[in-house]
Amino acid sequence: MRHTARIELANNDELVAVKLGVMNPEDVRRITVEDALVDTGAIRLGLPPSLIEQLGLTPFRSEPVRTVNGLTELWIYSPVQFTLLARESITTVLGVPEGTPVLIGHLLLEDLDLCLDIKQGLIYNPAHDGEWMSELY
Repeated sequence: MRHTARIELANNDELVAVKLGVMNPEDVRRITVEDALVDTGAIRLGLPPSLIEQLGLTPFRSEPVRTVNGLTELWIYSPVQFTLLARESITTVLGVPEGTPVLIGHLLLEDLDLCLDIKQGLIYNPAHDGEWMSELY
């Protein structure tokens, strides 16, 4: 079953520049994706080149990645601040081919203490009664 979620993204380097007083908050590049695919087979946040460009992200390394089509080399980009279900954090971005949906990988879900329920979609971790908890181990 295919589950999607709304994710808000902002260029984290620009948010830092705002905090340092060298950039205006209204100039921070942001996007909202209404139908990002919650992909528990993915690890990271995957964005296609058009969205990476809109956010003004910069590549900082490439790495081998195993996909359904086999092994390939993809770029990791500068971090974004992301918001899912009113919880926010920061992550680097994996560049995926154009035409690929935005992918929400399991590291993002773990970071925000969210779970994918087969019937309800993305939910707060029921083991923590809706409270946001981080796991140390």
